Amino acid sequence: MAATRRPTLADVAREVGVSAKTVSRVLNEDGPSSPQTRERVLAAVAKLGFQPNLMARNIRVGGPDTTIGLIVPDLGNPFFGTVAGGIEDAVRDRGLTLLMGSSAEDPDRERTLIQTFLARRVSMLMVVPAFGADHSYLKAQRAAGLPVVFLDRPGVGLSADCVVSSNRAGAQEGVAHLVERGHRRIGFVGDLPVKLYTRRERLAGYRAALEEAGIAYDRALVTGAHDQGTAAAGTTRLLALPEPPTALFAANNIVALGVVAELARTGRRDIALVSFDDLPLAEVLEPALTVVAQNPAELGTTAAATALTRLDGDRTRARTVTIPTRLVARGSGELPVPEGAPAG
Repeated sequence: MAATRRPTLADVAREVGVSAKTVSRVLNEDGPSSPQTRERVLAAVAKLGFQPNLMARNIRVGGPDTTIGLIVPDLGNPFFGTVAGGIEDAVRDRGLTLLMGSSAEDPDRERTLIQTFLARRVSMLMVVPAFGADHSYLKAQRAAGLPVVFLDRPGVGLSADCVVSSNRAGAQEGVAHLVERGHRRIGFVGDLPVKLYTRRERLAGYRAALEEAGIAYDRALVTGAHDQGTAAAGTTRLLALPEPPTALFAANNIVALGVVAELARTGRRDIALVSFDDLPLAEVLEPALTVVAQNPAELGTTAAATALTRLDGDRTRARTVTIPTRLVARGSGELPVPEGAPAG
């Protein structure tokens, strides 16, 4: 089956039965047009899923621009910087340039950025979805052949390719590592309520490891944290319990920073710790931090490779690719159960 091409200005003109110049005048608001013509042009634009090219405000009819649109939640997070580097490595030989924007986890801001990228007629679109975003409005562009790939988290309302880390399996491996060292009271420090896909999967992995070891899930050992401050406070609360945990699992690297800081502040070097996600300088901590490491560069290269196959005409069903994590044992996750600690 021939690949479906993206609609052009000429397609809109043909649909309405007017000239391309008339369509351009309506869309750019740079000349007179009747209300009836304007209404018909806009209806055709919506029907065909056409996106005006902001890079060429004349009536040029051509292919998409040689750029890729990437939207991430936080440009300052090194994880997403490495993802972007992986994408650039994969597309450099194709002469494509990466454009980036930050949604700040705001669905409305994400949608505005996407519309901006579409107006620039990017060759492909990659999105780390903001929580609460609905991507059904991209169906027309997706059907018209625009490669859309969701990264790190699945999208909502749109059947599109997705590349994620093995969040559940990785968390399960990290907690099982603590169990193997004899720990049975293992605290979880992470986002609550667990609405975001990655956090939900990691909590599920934590619970799966406990269940596999025959350890009852204890809600008192789970504390909510979304940044360093709340992670430190949560760590304090857990360690103040009548039967405190002997080990902790931090659900992401930002939370892990708060846990590490609180353990250092209180001089608690007897609490085992495993973090999901690696940290800069994790090896120089005392003890060095054991982590479940993701591979953000591979996330990026895999997403780019997937999008390129779509760009080259692959029209098979949307697929999800899972990138494995790996446990990096450095010391903090290998601490034994302190003498005299409750058995759990």
